[in-house]
Amino acid sequence: MTYERKNISAMQGYVSGEQPQGPDVIKLNTNENPYPAGPAVARALANVSVDQLRRYPPPTALALRRSLAALHDVAVDNLLVTNGGDELLRLLLATFVEPTPDHSIAVADPSYSLYEVLAAAHGCGLHRIPLQDDWTLPADFGARLNACGAKLCFVVNPHAPSGTLLPVDVLRRVADEFKGVLVIDEAYVDFIDPALGHSTLPLIATHDNVAILRTFSKGYSLAGLRMAYGIGPRNLIDPMQYKTKDSYNTDLIAQALAQAAIEDQPYAADTWRRVREERGHLREALAALGLHAPASQSNFLLATVPAPHQAQRLYEGLKQKGILVRWFRIPGLEDKLRISIGTPEEDQRLLAGLRELLATPQ
Repeated sequence: MTYERKNISAMQGYVSGEQPQGPDVIKLNTNENPYPAGPAVARALANVSVDQLRRYPPPTALALRRSLAALHDVAVDNLLVTNGGDELLRLLLATFVEPTPDHSIAVADPSYSLYEVLAAAHGCGLHRIPLQDDWTLPADFGARLNACGAKLCFVVNPHAPSGTLLPVDVLRRVADEFKGVLVIDEAYVDFIDPALGHSTLPLIATHDNVAILRTFSKGYSLAGLRMAYGIGPRNLIDPMQYKTKDSYNTDLIAQALAQAAIEDQPYAADTWRRVREERGHLREALAALGLHAPASQSNFLLATVPAPHQAQRLYEGLKQKGILVRWFRIPGLEDKLRISIGTPEEDQRLLAGLRELLATPQ
């Protein structure tokens, strides 16, 4: 006998990337930063005393929010700290979308598959609006959002899984047209080439329907900590902060470590630079093997596998060699591998494995 709600019983859960344990496995499948968090984070962790843990943490992570406000030049009240980006996505759904199939969200397709899972769990509808062949939004994206009646739209930028970047002007036009809440998921924003001058932060001052997601998981090497934050106007932040968020949603240690990471920008920025440099080298090396990837502004590449070498075969072959990449059994992506940027040494082992597999007759 099942006691699940009907929509929970009918839905499929999110499939995470493999997380094997062991020092010999090269993990290029879940877009983690290949470099560890910095010494400031290590010091903050060492300075946490056991006695501190008997008390509840600051409910709104005020000290961390102050550091974030100074970094982004926004007001403290424009910030909400969450237990990973996934909690922020859940809060956005719980706060702004009715849990009924008559209310819906929209996503640019393909995209982060968790959006669909969260919508199914929430009990609302979902509309997929296909991206164009070059991974850009269709020109009438805003109009199509309104036509399908979406209350909220998720756009991940830089895009996952392609790594491509939408210009701010495109997102501004969507926000201008859309009658619902536009959520710009910037999980990979730290890896954008700074020479591009890309910043969506001014949108929250001019639009009351734009929320931005940022995370510590990728750029700050803290995926194991589960910390993220939202940036937006108060009409979006306040209801989540004071109504739908759990009272103590992030713990004391996580707040302290995240604040240390934010306040040590030189260290984090150096890891981003190293990832960008290696991203360029790896893209060129993959192209030399016949695996072409669009220009990426994230910490991964989406490489198309040429026939007759199927992407699934390369994925499985690399796995046998202790190298994990991501292959999606999804129409339009079945001939592609998503490869996280590793250290130069890890990427050389990846390339060696690919060369061997590509040279092996099927």
